[in-house]
Amino acid sequence: MSKYKVVLIPGDGIGPELTEATRRCIDALGLGIEWQIMEAGECAIEKYKTPLPEHVLEAIRKSGFAIKGPITTPIGTGFRSVNVELRKRLDLYACLRPCKSYKGVRSKYENIDLVIVRENTEDLYAGVEFERGTKETSELIALFEKFSKKKIRDGSAISIKPISVEGSKRIVKFAFDYALANKRRKVTAVHKANIMKYTDGLFLEVARDVAKSYTGKIEFEDRIVDNMCMQLVQKPEDYDVLVLPNLYGDIISDLAAGLVGGLGVAPGANIGEGIAMFEPTHGSAPKYKGMNKVNPVAEILSGVLMLRYMGEKYAADSLEAAVASVIAEGRDVTYDMKNDRFDKTAVGTSQMADAIIKKIKSRG
Repeated sequence: MSKYKVVLIPGDGIGPELTEATRRCIDALGLGIEWQIMEAGECAIEKYKTPLPEHVLEAIRKSGFAIKGPITTPIGTGFRSVNVELRKRLDLYACLRPCKSYKGVRSKYENIDLVIVRENTEDLYAGVEFERGTKETSELIALFEKFSKKKIRDGSAISIKPISVEGSKRIVKFAFDYALANKRRKVTAVHKANIMKYTDGLFLEVARDVAKSYTGKIEFEDRIVDNMCMQLVQKPEDYDVLVLPNLYGDIISDLAAGLVGGLGVAPGANIGEGIAMFEPTHGSAPKYKGMNKVNPVAEILSGVLMLRYMGEKYAADSLEAAVASVIAEGRDVTYDMKNDRFDKTAVGTSQMADAIIKKIKSRG
């Protein structure tokens, strides 16, 4: 009987190639994982008439573990983000995005080791929007003008930014608990409370209150989000674990990924109570679909996060070490990890996975 059942969602575009490479690398560790392969995204619409079938959600709830490839979200048209919907429906409130330097990855920076903890369910990404020109939007604008005494331009669309005590408390506590469990030194709360005094102000107030319980264990500070962007570019070594509301977390995690070489080496996890889903930070890159060309590292490192979440520390360390070794050698890597992107010695997605598997087996 398998020790773990994991829902695997191949996703769209390059997703199936990346998840297959990841599955093979994890299987090489000998944990005996049983994979439940399920469809979501564009590939599911024709078959199930929805990009997110209910049976996929039920399978994840039952298993407790899921790993997925990137899923396409059309810009401006089509269905809303499946990624966001998964997080909302499963209440995966904590988005964990480590950004770590690996020797051999081209970057202007060295020795970066940041962890972004992003609140996943509130803020402007809660999806509470009102389209311009509708009766409901006009009524809202009139109501807002009545209570705020501020003029909103005709023809405006409206987004609502909900931030709660409960949502803020659990994400900040998650960041501190993660810092303690992983021997980190500091948590920095990131906000715009100087301008958004009631929403970001609430987030900061709650963060300061939660931090009191960790006095003497974990250092705490806060930064305004625009200043945080500058600080990360100028002196990233001053920072450790960052905790942020949803929108800022999305932006800062991409900035931090840029410090370590890009989204191709940026893994991610979405964690709730007893349920976790793991995925790379990058998109589905449909133009590369089926070309066996793209870098599988972010997806594989997401698998490392999953193994750590499962408590399989030795397996996680073995897989990460194998990935780091292949990158450092620079031989069996995809085109984007070569010094010259046109280097003809670059290998494909599957071949890079083969090299990682070889390293795993040599370690034993």
